[in-house]
Amino acid sequence: MKTRLKLFVSLAFTLCAIALSAGELKIKDGETLAFLGDSITRNGWNNPYGYIRLIDAAFKAKGLNIKLIPSGIGGHKSTDMNKRMERDIIKKNPNWMTLSCGVNDVWHGKTGVPLEQYKIEVKSMLNKAEKAGIKVMILTPTMIVEDPYTAHNKKLTEYVAFLLETAKKRNLLIADLNADMHRLLNEAWAQVPKPKGMILTCDGVHMAARGDEMMARGILKQFGMTDAEINKIKAEVWSKIPSQPVNNIWFTESEYAALTAEAGKADLSVNDYIKKKILEILPKK
Repeated sequence: MKTRLKLFVSLAFTLCAIALSAGELKIKDGETLAFLGDSITRNGWNNPYGYIRLIDAAFKAKGLNIKLIPSGIGGHKSTDMNKRMERDIIKKNPNWMTLSCGVNDVWHGKTGVPLEQYKIEVKSMLNKAEKAGIKVMILTPTMIVEDPYTAHNKKLTEYVAFLLETAKKRNLLIADLNADMHRLLNEAWAQVPKPKGMILTCDGVHMAARGDEMMARGILKQFGMTDAEINKIKAEVWSKIPSQPVNNIWFTESEYAALTAEAGKADLSVNDYIKKKILEILPKK
């Protein structure tokens, strides 16, 4: 009898732990998540390995049915996003929204949005979301070129500081992607030999595969996923998603590694190797 009782108590604790674990995520099954942003957000949905696609795959891997509303428009600043928020976000009645703005506000220079106006626009969007019952996760803007010492990135720190302070005052979730980007770049630069070319972006601003992973991780962690959970999802799910574009053809990480090896044997770049293979299969004139 005592043995059965012990087993029952042990099972009860186990089930309780599982229930607590299952309830840790802040976003719930059946909810809707909107992504308000610029071209980085647009690419996060349009690219097969974009950060929104990775988040979608992660939710599905956890058995969550989350409806996603991608709303990224290239070139948009805080002023543009605020003007279209009613149409693109509030009317679609999401439970959650991520707000990603700041890169173009700074990057566009004279046609950008000064800090004081940026503060007004962001506060207005947050007020609109609160009034509509939409929970917000703020994303700090990522770097403008992979160099923290440029004038743009120095200016961007003021925008990031405002967002961090605002999230704290309003008790909002915030994924500090700017800090994540600095950390990952510093780790990469500390390697011997140092990596050549871009590391997290494809052009200094828009995300490459590692940058999209960084963004997806930052958001998922704020929703409550652990590094261990995300690593498992990466190994079992993300690794099967095409992540490397070459000549407008997308390859998975393992496919790209094999392609790189074959190109190396032929003493060609990956681009030239693919062009060569395409020419080989084309009908001869």
